[in-house]
Amino acid sequence: MFQASCSLLPTTSHRASSFASLLLVAVCFLVHVKAVGEQPATGSKESEVYRPTNGKFPAVEKAHSYRGELVFVDHANRRGSIRIQGNGKFRFTSPHPFVMLPYGIVRYHGAAADLRDIPLGTMLHVKAFLPPNPEVSAVPVLPIDNRTRKAGNAGTGTAPAENHVLLLEDEPSYCQRKGEVWKLKEVDVTNMKGLVVGSRAGKARDADTGSEETMTFDAATRIWRGREYMGIEDLIAEGVWPASGKKPLHGQMVILGITWKPTPGGVFTRFHISDIWLDDEAIKRAIRNQNETHKAFIRSRWMPAWVNQVEYGKFGRATVTATLFGGMDDALYADFKKGTQALLAASENTLKHWAGGTAGTAQMASKGPILDVKKVDGEPPLGSSGIQIRFESDLITEGIRPARVVRIRPAVWPDVHVPREEYLKDSSDGHEDRFPTPAIFPNYGR
Repeated sequence: MFQASCSLLPTTSHRASSFASLLLVAVCFLVHVKAVGEQPATGSKESEVYRPTNGKFPAVEKAHSYRGELVFVDHANRRGSIRIQGNGKFRFTSPHPFVMLPYGIVRYHGAAADLRDIPLGTMLHVKAFLPPNPEVSAVPVLPIDNRTRKAGNAGTGTAPAENHVLLLEDEPSYCQRKGEVWKLKEVDVTNMKGLVVGSRAGKARDADTGSEETMTFDAATRIWRGREYMGIEDLIAEGVWPASGKKPLHGQMVILGITWKPTPGGVFTRFHISDIWLDDEAIKRAIRNQNETHKAFIRSRWMPAWVNQVEYGKFGRATVTATLFGGMDDALYADFKKGTQALLAASENTLKHWAGGTAGTAQMASKGPILDVKKVDGEPPLGSSGIQIRFESDLITEGIRPARVVRIRPAVWPDVHVPREEYLKDSSDGHEDRFPTPAIFPNYGR
């Protein structure tokens, strides 16, 4: 039951030969993608609209929240599309494009994740903002009031202009963050599939925190109990669920994984249970597995951060102060230690690496010691780890400037090369090489 190495670094001469190429890339750092969409509706005032600002983490209480099904992912550019649940019929809703803010957090199974980790069809909870700069957006820019406009049978709320995401999380992650579970009230079984009635509730109180929902399950629904992986047939064999017909479940507390599938019988909006975690041990194992997946990913792709301050020295040297982005396992942050060596490289807002021709990121990166690591006072805003490092760079480049996004690797992390789609090659890369333009998306909301 639930309770509440330095030897691998390139030589100075090699890096100097690549420096000019890197500067050419840096000049093009901001990709001016033509914004698709309209200007603010008549009567709205842009000065009164809240948008995130480069170099500052936005106030989460000003984010727009919604829920929907993940239907498309472009993981290399940290964007995709979601079918958003509005007040109409879900199957009529067109997928809506989104992009993660550079410090945006993805969570799956209660742990940090990358977009590539989340299966299509998963229902997600979203907190998002208007584009920080509409002139530089990897997804279409829509009218500011677009979430109030009706889209036929899909209803309203299905295409918000707030498509730059701060937090993207699946149902288990949402419940873990909120301290909630699902209370199952009744099950109805027919031929290894059927319906479950339940509602969200706080772990430490009886009152439900959400309205009652009826969801489907089938023989592919996964059941997790302790260290066991089970199926519907196992619950039936144990007499926990009936082979046929209805049975009350008396508010049994579980964690659910929720997806969407087309539903027969003329039902337009009904969600599907992909997983049921029956106890604490089961969900903790899911969290641990995903956490290890993400730790290995970040160590191969480097920790994202942005630059707070640059103190310039002589002959291209500088001391850089940067804030590490948040939402990751403590073990990753613990690898940033005073006195240890690190590598720092410029990055796109999509967190794509910069490379130089055929040189890898490590060859083009600035190298040097970490001079200091400190935790800022107070609770850090969502998106920030609250951890700042001071790094002495032996070669400052245009991409390493205040408010710019960078990626940092302690020298103890593995020296690997990322796949082609995850880095920019050189100054010859055009928009389509850096990332496909918003034209690949339909022009929703017009």
